Amino acid sequence: MNPVPRRRRTPGWLWLGLMSFTALMLLIAYETRWVHPDIHAYFSQSGNLTGQQLATRSRRYLEESLGTLLEDDAPDAVERARFQIELGYSLFDIGLYRNEYACTLPSLRRLDGLYDTLGRDVVPSPALLSQDLLQPIRCLTEIEMNQLDRRSEVTNRFVEETRRHQTLVLAGSLVIYLLGLLFWGMHVYKHRMADRATRESLRWMAQALRDPLTGIGNRSALHDDVLTEPGRSLGLLLIDIDYFKQYNDALGHPDGDRLLRELVALIDRALGGSARLYRMGGDEFAALLHCDGTQPLEQGCAAVVEAVRGAALPHPGHPAGAHVTLSVGGVQFIARRDAFAAAYSAADQALYRVKAEGRDGWQVASGITLPASL
Repeated sequence: MNPVPRRRRTPGWLWLGLMSFTALMLLIAYETRWVHPDIHAYFSQSGNLTGQQLATRSRRYLEESLGTLLEDDAPDAVERARFQIELGYSLFDIGLYRNEYACTLPSLRRLDGLYDTLGRDVVPSPALLSQDLLQPIRCLTEIEMNQLDRRSEVTNRFVEETRRHQTLVLAGSLVIYLLGLLFWGMHVYKHRMADRATRESLRWMAQALRDPLTGIGNRSALHDDVLTEPGRSLGLLLIDIDYFKQYNDALGHPDGDRLLRELVALIDRALGGSARLYRMGGDEFAALLHCDGTQPLEQGCAAVVEAVRGAALPHPGHPAGAHVTLSVGGVQFIARRDAFAAAYSAADQALYRVKAEGRDGWQVASGITLPASL
């Protein structure tokens, strides 16, 4: 029996855990230390599109429309200015500005009036034009400044709150780090204990399912192997050494043990190495193989008997010959817990029919009735 391989020791895992927790600690420390610059960079994007407010864009559209009406003499200048006023109005006319800034509604009414006037192809005088556009522009500027102040206030409050929590985050991270080391050490200890217990259990289980003399499975192993393949079509061979007691009496038990090991190798080769072999006790063996019909089973039985005949192993105590011979009984069955006992009995009966007919032969059970599935 091959010994169960020992696993490598695991201090490397402990160091890996230490490095992982250290990296986590450094990452948390880095994030909490640099959170203020990151937040500041996000909330202070006043120079790009993300940081701009709707009021800023609305004011720019109105300023562009004022410049177009005052300085552009192109035939489509009024139409372009009217379109720019429409864009500025749409960005200006939102609930937040209406509800919180008193200048919003008068400014929108002025823009409405100017938009209708321009729609009639009437261009107001520069003085009136400036008045109609400058009041909304001043209102939008007031909104921009107020929104910027509120934005800065929110940013500062958030940053201050973050700073207050930095110490708590770092302390919590340290506790997590120490607990992680403790739990990892406990895990490694438990893993080693479980690994040792598993190796011992596997060793004892392997010994319990193996024949110590030949190294093949025993009766319990045969039963377990059948149960691991429910529904499969299997062939069972029961193999008995003819006149084995006389062999031991003539040559002694050490030679009998050597014969058993030699026959195991012969049977394995005869079955092409595809069958699982078992020692049922004394001089009786069993072989389990996959087969979908009786023909492969018959070929296997014949191959085992012929292989031993061809080996011509001396048997000085054989009453009917000079060499070792076998008697083999076989049966095909469907692997089920309730069917195995009947299949074993059928193969055993076929084996004893061979013995009754003079030994040195084989027979496959036919026409057996297996119990119905539970």
